[in-house]
Amino acid sequence: MEDHDDAVAAVSSRVRHFYEAKQHFRIYHGSTNSTRASQRYRDNTVDTSSLNHVLTVDAESKTALVEPNVPMDALVDVTVGKFRLVPLVVMEFPGITVGGGFSGTSGESSSFRYGAFDTTINWIEIVLPNGDVTRAYRTKAEKSDLFWGAASGFGTLGVVTLLEVQLKDAQPYVELTYSLHNLSDANTLMRKQLETNSSSLDYIDSIVFSSDSTVVCSGRLTSAPAPGSKVQRFSRSIDPWFYIHCRRLLKRLRGSPSQSITEYVPLEDYLFRYDRGGFWVAKYSYHYFLVPFNRITRFILNRLMHVRIMFRALHHSGLSDSYIVQDVGVPFDKVEEFTAWIDTTLNITPLWLCPLRLVRETADAAHGLHSEFAHLPPDRAGLMNFGIWGPGSTDPREFVRQNQALERKVSELGGKKWLYAHAYYTEEEFWSHYDRKSYDAVRAKYGATWMPNVYDKVKTDYEAKERELQNWVPWLLMLFWSIWPLKGLYGVFKAVLHREYLLQKGNYAYTEKDKKNN
Repeated sequence: MEDHDDAVAAVSSRVRHFYEAKQHFRIYHGSTNSTRASQRYRDNTVDTSSLNHVLTVDAESKTALVEPNVPMDALVDVTVGKFRLVPLVVMEFPGITVGGGFSGTSGESSSFRYGAFDTTINWIEIVLPNGDVTRAYRTKAEKSDLFWGAASGFGTLGVVTLLEVQLKDAQPYVELTYSLHNLSDANTLMRKQLETNSSSLDYIDSIVFSSDSTVVCSGRLTSAPAPGSKVQRFSRSIDPWFYIHCRRLLKRLRGSPSQSITEYVPLEDYLFRYDRGGFWVAKYSYHYFLVPFNRITRFILNRLMHVRIMFRALHHSGLSDSYIVQDVGVPFDKVEEFTAWIDTTLNITPLWLCPLRLVRETADAAHGLHSEFAHLPPDRAGLMNFGIWGPGSTDPREFVRQNQALERKVSELGGKKWLYAHAYYTEEEFWSHYDRKSYDAVRAKYGATWMPNVYDKVKTDYEAKERELQNWVPWLLMLFWSIWPLKGLYGVFKAVLHREYLLQKGNYAYTEKDKKNN
């Protein structure tokens, strides 16, 4: 803990420096799974990248003390590998960090039971906007408002430096059953699992290939495969991408009397089954570079097809400005309507569906952006999360309109948009969907009103992009980068070199005084 305390003291000193100057700052974590462009420079940044350790695991209480920049694969490696314990919610990409999951409303296939990742955290250590260090608890009255304000707060109430993560008993395998349904039946099945407290499942999600072909993936932890059963892996270069495996099973499922197939998947292969190919987004890179999309090319290019390197390439290339990458939640009774709208308006398939429990445990949780989650009636206990990832318009104006139409449709259906990706709301639209009164009250109480708020951090300044189009110099530069395949090649080149894309150079040089303060 001594090294941790020293690192936190450095963060505290740096935050206090910005507080005294009333200068806005950004937090540098060392990695990201957001698609938003970075606005971090050396002179506006608090560097927390050294906070990347699992400090302790308590097998008796089934908890782990984890610094915020620990990625999920490193956490799982410690808890499962050494203690046979697994976090209640494990985000599907290995590089998503514990702190990122807490501040960004992350969920996965166990969220039908446990909710978003933030509901599985007992308490956080946080550096307040004035540099003071304190703890905030999920269920205790002591600073629970700060805890829930920081959850989904994207660092706008302070800098989280430690989290106590809940764990449960792990098993070596997941018994994974694939079943084929039409969309309506798949939606009913997943909603029932969310609303049934006695569900025997540990994991459930689905992939929508079409309105009559949805593959529901239901998992149970188990100690060993059944005799004579198949063990299927997804992490090696010779293994199929998970979504391709599901697509191949469609024909067999249609011919199966029970329309279900069961396999056994090693636990870590299951938890990070979407890493290779980034669900299915990586297939678009094959299309972009005119490379055949088959098992041979996927094997040869396997090193480039993991999410960590894909995100680096995406940020360097700027191609995220022409791909729709959004996660949203809609009520279960609107799933079919929303799916039809996506098909008609955006023409994006497949879709990822994952039921997400929203209900928080106590009234003490009624704080922050999602304060209403503490008061939901049983029939609104959850939403169906949609992963909508695919090509949008290459025309910048039309691309903005597509994303705005998506945001409006989600609002019309009474849903929620998760904010890790681009947001195209006006400020008025944004705050009509999130509880500004509660969020601002927490920020005022803990002295954070001088810092950027959530809208400031997640908004896309498309009006600035519009102004750029009126200027001939950026227009010529954009014309140059529009020459195929310059942007893509540049992104891959930078990603392979692992050059920094989160922290820009700026005009700031560290002095000896700065080094002492950091």
